[in-house]
Amino acid sequence: MPELPEVETVANGVHARVAGQRVVRVWTSGKPQTFKSPESEIVETLTGATLAHIRRVGKSIVMDLTRRGKAAGQFLVHLGMTGRLLVSSAEVALPPHTHAVLSLADGREVRFVDARRFGRLSVETGAEGYTGPGVEPTTVSAEEFATLFKGRKLAIKAALLNQSILHGVGNIYADESLFRAGIRPTRQTGKLTRAELLRLHSAVQQVLAHAIQLGGSSVSDYVDADGVRGFFQLQHKVYSRGGEACHDCGATLKKIVVGGRTTVYCPRCQK
Repeated sequence: MPELPEVETVANGVHARVAGQRVVRVWTSGKPQTFKSPESEIVETLTGATLAHIRRVGKSIVMDLTRRGKAAGQFLVHLGMTGRLLVSSAEVALPPHTHAVLSLADGREVRFVDARRFGRLSVETGAEGYTGPGVEPTTVSAEEFATLFKGRKLAIKAALLNQSILHGVGNIYADESLFRAGIRPTRQTGKLTRAELLRLHSAVQQVLAHAIQLGGSSVSDYVDADGVRGFFQLQHKVYSRGGEACHDCGATLKKIVVGGRTTVYCPRCQK
């Protein structure tokens, strides 16, 4: 499933290509599971609206809409496991499993493609708009980060994956951040020292920033707005490498399950 860096990459790419464009027509596939909002409401909210700004909130792509310069709601795209949000010329054939097409005034299209239909499309029309659960990990201060995790009984890996605490961190970047911080994923969150939490805060932000710089991790179906794969998977230290040698110390990486998710760590580097 695309995580924060992948969603950030897609959102930034779509924004760079279509921000300021007006939606002249909307097509939806009618397939079940894909639409959180009624399709008729999605079509009505988007048709005639301008895509003022496209950004990431947690693991969702949020398109801020305007009409005649005034706020007109938001279009939310959650990529799920295999979702893609592509900007294409209208002359390019629709890929299989396309579930929504936003036709723009300049003749291009924004297309949502999702083979497994775990992604979700919805609109928000309230005045407050969508803010997402949890705290933004790329901007949270070290002090707030430490406070978020203080006293919790969850294993630290499970806590990092809890979207009501931090939104956007998933399995890949939890494993990578814990490795870089030297913290074993099974450690009880509330028993981590302040120094360890501050070290983890730094690791999370550094890992996410580096992954965004490299366009995310393409370990399955993920591609950016142009259909290009990311490169951060080439930098993975532990994720999906159970049984292999640690790049830093040579020890065999262990694979376990924490919070229902496959987890890989180094028994020598992580304490």
